[in-house]
Formats: sequence, C-alpha cells, structure tokens
Amino acid sequence: MTSPVLFIGAAGAAVAAAGVAAMVVPPTSRLAQRVRPYTRVARARLQGDADLVALTPTPSAHGTVARIFVPPLTGAVSRLASLVDRRDDAALELALRRAGEVGISVADHRMRVTFAVLRWTAIGAVVGIVAFRSAVFTVALVALGAVCGVSRARGSLDRRIRDRAERMRLELYTVNQLLAMHVRSGAGPIQAVQRVVDRGAGAVVDELGAVLLAVRRGESEPVAFRHAAEVTAEPAAARTYKLFAAGAERGVDLAGGLRALSEDLRDARREEIRATATKRRAAMLVPTIAVLAPVMLLFIAAPLPSVVFGAR
Repeated sequence: MTSPVLFIGAAGAAVAAAGVAAMVVPPTSRLAQRVRPYTRVARARLQGDADLVALTPTPSAHGTVARIFVPPLTGAVSRLASLVDRRDDAALELALRRAGEVGISVADHRMRVTFAVLRWTAIGAVVGIVAFRSAVFTVALVALGAVCGVSRARGSLDRRIRDRAERMRLELYTVNQLLAMHVRSGAGPIQAVQRVVDRGAGAVVDELGAVLLAVRRGESEPVAFRHAAEVTAEPAAARTYKLFAAGAERGVDLAGGLRALSEDLRDARREEIRATATKRRAAMLVPTIAVLAPVMLLFIAAPLPSVVFGAR
C-alpha cells in the first residue's frame, strides 16, 4: 500500500523541482523563432507555405515541465505507433497522398492510428470488467479491441483511397475534354492546365495544381507530370499525365490523345455500369427465391403423404 503513495510523492517532488528550475533558470529561446522572419520571403517566392507561425512561443509549449515529460511520452507513443502500423514512411506517405490527406504527416497519421487502437482497447477493457467481470473475457475483449482499432484505421485509409479514385474517374472525362478544347484553341500544355485549374475544382484539378506548383518551383514539365502519374490513385489519370509528359517532350497531338482517353473512360464506365446492374439484378433475385422457394416446397410436399400412404 505504500508503493503508490511513494510513487505519487516522488512524482510531485519532481514536478515541484521542475517548476523551481523553470523559475530560477528560464529556458532559452529556440533558434527557429529568430530565423523564421528571414525565411518568409524565400518561401513565398517558391510558392510554398509562408510559415506564418506566431513568433512568441507559449510558455506551456517550451517550458521545463514540457521538456521533461513530453519527450518520453512522445517516444513511447511513436514506438507504439511503429508497432501498430509497420509500413515504411515512403509507402505510408504515398497512401496518404493518394487518399487526399496532404496536410497530414506520417507521424500524425500513426499517432491517430495509435489513439484509435488505445480507444478501442479501453472500450474492450471496460466492457470486460463491467459486463462480464472475468479476466479471460477482459483479455479477449482487449485483444479484440486492439485488432478492431488497427483494422478500422487501415480500412478507413484504404476506403478513402478508393473513394478518391472513383471520384477522379468520374471527373476525368470532363477534365480531359476541357484540356483538349484549350489545346485545340492554341494553348500550350501548361497554359491549358492553368486555365482548367483556375476555373475548376475537384481531385483531378488538385493534382494538376500540384503539377503547376512543382513547375513553378523549378521542376521541368515532363518530370512534374511523370511524378504526378506515379503518385496518383487512378490509372486513367496516370495515362493523362504521361500523355502530357510526352507532349512536353516530343510535341505529340495532345487534343487527339485526350479525346481518345475520354472515349476510353466513357466505354469503361459504360461496361462498369452494365456489370454493376447485372450483379444487382442477380442480388435482387435472392430475396425472391428465399421467400418463394419454401412456399413452393410446402405446396409440393403437402400431397406426398396421401400419394404415398393412400390416406385422405
């Protein structure tokens, strides 16, 4: 009974010592706070983020108590996150980009997955303790909650990738037609993309805007379009970007190629709708068969005793 009391007393003494140290020796300011004003212009010229963060740090974020307790907690959560999601940083970053989660870093996603696992684990533990009051059921529910948290987090990311790819497939026909119209009217590849980006919105337009941003930052047009083809979630969009890369290098007929890609998309969409309609038609027969088949069997089996045994 004395060990928890000693632990709480030691923790309180450590917090008090950290507070006294913070009052006696204030923490030094970070160098990034002094350098940030000189990097804003360069970031703005490169069309990047201006990094307009407040120059005065909050005491809670840079205090001695935070420096003592935050790094161990962050390290523990990072190790748990690496155990939960074992994909490497490059694959996870590509998956986040394909899902449209541009503002979320790999570390933030792993933290989110870790907290989801901890939340479902805690729910399983509470249900096992309160409802079943059994150690075996509690351990089983904790394991089930951990598996559920991991699967839900990864399944949510994969579902967002599929939804975004479907949305891009629906948008790409119209975007290709608009690009072909601008190219046919005399605009260059980048100029046509700029016109569509200025007037449009959507997942494909966002990726085209990322290509324009890469070109402004110094990348060549073929390299920017090929990189967009590598990271996109939709193969049809990758074909469009590769066509633009070939057009920037060798001067191919972009308008004809874009119209051909649009026709392929329309034919593929028509076949997909037909296949989906066939599957749904077959699925609609299942309830009918499940309801009518037992009734028909009863009508068939009802006269069998009289036929076999001769009873009326």
